[in-house]
Amino acid sequence: MAQVDWTKIKVAKVVDERARACPGPLIETKKAIASIPIGCVLEVWAGDATAAKEIPLWAKAVGHECLGVAAADGYNRIFVVRKK
Repeated sequence: MAQVDWTKIKVAKVVDERARACPGPLIETKKAIASIPIGCVLEVWAGDATAAKEIPLWAKAVGHECLGVAAADGYNRIFVVRKK
């Protein structure tokens, strides 16, 4: 599988949830996705490892697309495309 260059993804909004535990990052992701246009990317910064699993599952369940999760310095960067 090819390595994704996350720096090349155009992000419409970043949600910084590095200091909060789940379900905080998931709740803020749900709020933030509604504030960006359809087809745009939301980037979530989450320090809680659970968010890296829960946010992609939520995105798929509600019809959005998770592009992936990238490890950063002590947190995860989660990329979600708003599809509806």
